[in-house]
Amino acid sequence: MKILVKKTKTPQQKGLMKRLLHYINGHVKSFVIAFFLMVIVVGLDTSLPIFTGKIVDELGKDVIKFSVVLLYIILYAIFMIVEYIIQYIQSISLQKVGQEIMYTIREDVFRTIETFSNEQLNVILVGKLVTRVTSDTNAVNEMYTNIVINLIKNILTIIVVIIIMFVIQWKLALIVLAFAPLLVVVSIIFRKVSRKAYSEVRANVSNINAFLSENLSGMKITQVFNQEKKKFNEFQDRNKQLRKSSMKEIWVFAIFRPIIYVLYITTLILVIYIGCKMALTSGVVTFAIIIIFQQYITKLFDPIQQLADQFNVMQSAFAASERIFEVLDTKPVIVDSPDAIELNNIRGDIEFKHVWFSYIPDEWILKDVSFKINAGDTVAFVGATGSGKTTILSLIVRNYDIQKGEILIDGIDIKHIKIASLRKQIGQMLQDVFLFSGTIFSNIQMREESISLDDVKKASTYVNANHFIDQLPNGYDEEVRERGNNFSSGQRQLLSFARTIVHKPKVMILDEATANIDTETELLIQDSLEKMKNIGTMLIVAHRLSTIQHADNIIVMQKGTIIEEGNHQELLKLHGYYYKLYRLQYESNLKNNQ
Repeated sequence: MKILVKKTKTPQQKGLMKRLLHYINGHVKSFVIAFFLMVIVVGLDTSLPIFTGKIVDELGKDVIKFSVVLLYIILYAIFMIVEYIIQYIQSISLQKVGQEIMYTIREDVFRTIETFSNEQLNVILVGKLVTRVTSDTNAVNEMYTNIVINLIKNILTIIVVIIIMFVIQWKLALIVLAFAPLLVVVSIIFRKVSRKAYSEVRANVSNINAFLSENLSGMKITQVFNQEKKKFNEFQDRNKQLRKSSMKEIWVFAIFRPIIYVLYITTLILVIYIGCKMALTSGVVTFAIIIIFQQYITKLFDPIQQLADQFNVMQSAFAASERIFEVLDTKPVIVDSPDAIELNNIRGDIEFKHVWFSYIPDEWILKDVSFKINAGDTVAFVGATGSGKTTILSLIVRNYDIQKGEILIDGIDIKHIKIASLRKQIGQMLQDVFLFSGTIFSNIQMREESISLDDVKKASTYVNANHFIDQLPNGYDEEVRERGNNFSSGQRQLLSFARTIVHKPKVMILDEATANIDTETELLIQDSLEKMKNIGTMLIVAHRLSTIQHADNIIVMQKGTIIEEGNHQELLKLHGYYYKLYRLQYESNLKNNQ
């Protein structure tokens, strides 16, 4: 199947980091404050070994001034306390900013998904979109809250520590610095390998989420056909892939950290050995300097190890952000044309002019289809599965765009009407009614604040939905569970009717809305349909011919073309396809009633 998804340049070409930093706009002040707090923290933290050295120096004297030692201890404690307080303030402020940025990103992603056409939503797995909005944004959040500032902090700490070591004793500093090239090489290799590992993990997490989203929704079907073992094996394969990529990521990290630790221990041993030798032979180095260097070496290697962790998180954030930007860069296939107009009111005239349409190139579903529907008429579409009936209804609301021909509403090409404006005028009632978690009232109102409870009750009474709603313990406040599974298919259909009517459409579409319902509910629905015919233009797709006998016009489809057209009596007189279809259903009903 051809994936009709338009994309711009890849995130790498656009500058991934630049796009991520773009979200900082509006929070620059908070980051500047956090930066200055970080500079203060680095200054305080790198001062602590100096106090330790001063204390050791004082304790090494023949006459110890305990007041001086106490002063240095107090200063050491004050510096530490102030450092922790500042770090706490910085962390809280960054977490707040990070949450606000994630809020914006999640809204951007969801808003983009809302613009996708049916065609795109059929191609992109729901589980992958869920991953983008949830876990991927959380991964990016780590970058804003922990990495951006702390990465700079660690780099600044490394620079300051090296400068201080050179000021105190340049020879010992050179020994420490001799290991720098090794650290750089190891870090570069780690960054490249870890990025690839993280990308594999994110891809496998996305795959397993997509699998779960689909199969948890279809678990009943899996159980009906006794396919639990097969589905478990499929899940196990994906789970193994995720485990394999996660272990690869762990091994990358597990190898890097010990290498850094070995370099740290080697550097420490050499500095202590050479420093002690210099202290005993030339006296250039004191034991206080050795202790200071020991602490500075720790302060040098700790940020380096943290940089490794931060590179891990950074790679995770980059891998996640690439996927997020893939969604944000995906352009909707169906968009408003530059000259699109707003329709505030329509009569309901519909016309197809030589319409050709295919889901797959050159495999035509509709072939040169032309017909006209007058405002207020009820028109039914009949034909075998795959003849193009439902496709016609989808094209009217621009779920898809045609390849050739024109579709007109009130004489205006629908491509020149704003999509939101067009769909606002058309109410759709489908066979598979989707109800959201919430209440009956919220599902009928659809969060349209201008629609009151009284409006909802009137619409429900109009379509006979009040018969079962009034019997519920909580009435219109009755809880609707996931997908409305606590209601029968007929009750869900009546709620769908009420939801459509309360929004006052001028054109109504019913796609197999009377299928798979019990006889008692069918009578209520038939009565509702009779009332709804008075509202505006009505288009019906139905296999039950008994439900469309009173339609003003019936269009018979076969293999994407119109083969017959007329009202019920006219079509029976033709003794064509419709007549044969009616006889088959009539005889089948007679046998069922005997």
